[in-house]
Amino acid sequence: MFSFIIKISKGRLSKKHRRNFKTKKEAIEWVNNFLGQNAPKLDMTFSAFWQLYRSDMVERLRANTIRTKDYIVELKVIPYFGNKKMCDITAADIRTWQTMLIRQGFSPTYLKSIHTQLSAVFNYAVRYYDLPKNPCAQAGSMGKSSAKEMQIWTQDEFNLFLEAVKDKPLSYYAFLTLYWTGVRVGELLAFTLADFNSEEKTLTVSKSYQRIDGKDVITEPKTPKSNRVIPLPDFLVTELDDYVGKLYGLQPDDKLFNITKAYLEKEMVRGAKLSGVKRIRLHDLRHSHASLLISKLGVQPNLVADRLGHEKIQTTLSTYSHLYPNQSRNLADKLNGLVEDDEEDDD
Repeated sequence: MFSFIIKISKGRLSKKHRRNFKTKKEAIEWVNNFLGQNAPKLDMTFSAFWQLYRSDMVERLRANTIRTKDYIVELKVIPYFGNKKMCDITAADIRTWQTMLIRQGFSPTYLKSIHTQLSAVFNYAVRYYDLPKNPCAQAGSMGKSSAKEMQIWTQDEFNLFLEAVKDKPLSYYAFLTLYWTGVRVGELLAFTLADFNSEEKTLTVSKSYQRIDGKDVITEPKTPKSNRVIPLPDFLVTELDDYVGKLYGLQPDDKLFNITKAYLEKEMVRGAKLSGVKRIRLHDLRHSHASLLISKLGVQPNLVADRLGHEKIQTTLSTYSHLYPNQSRNLADKLNGLVEDDEEDDD
């Protein structure tokens, strides 16, 4: 029999809380239940806490991100959980809410986005306001992160596409930069002449372009790690030098690519149709660049993460894990070659 006297933060349990247990596991389970029942209560409605959370996040996140949170939470969460107290919302409540949304026929990716936003609010409550646990984590997620597998263009496919849009210099140089640097579209559209250093052969990412409420807005990049300096291959430096030379009177603070995302999307459709290559999304050009780095050049995940501006290397690994098995096979082949070389030396 296990007799436990449990020491907690403000002293010891009273005699009435002393228990005899048959196993240590039973004792630990009882302690966890006791601590959960006696933890501080977040006695505030979800609506009130949402405003608290939002007032903090609005100073830390990009305007577009806040707009997304507002839209999802106010339409899909507040109507259901708004008047419930944070401490009273259970995993069972989350499951019931999920079922209601699933039955409405929303896409798997949208369902995932809705759940992610609600879970973020509860994670904030756990981290900063002593909520014992996140009921969303207990309930499990819904939907899925991506509607379909990412598509990429091989170098040959990209070259065919590039030839098809060569009649429009803005399109040609914009797509050339996207494919060979892996920058996000918002980063591309925020580039100024000062960001291109021909002598150092670099592009500096320090801002991002967004269209908000019909206005052009320049913001911080997506994450702190998105601030980066990208080394450029010589051929791309030459191409960009030629492009800049055609932009007479361009000042250091002027945009390199004075176009919109909508323009690029239309050109993507036009170029794919003319060239006969499969149509992919603009963001898939970033994936195509990553594929070149990994599959063709064998670049390690940390270097890929630095070039793409990923905040965490885990993002790189989870996004492009399907590209790395070939690298593992190559590594095994190289190890095998070392042994064969030794055997030849012995002969």
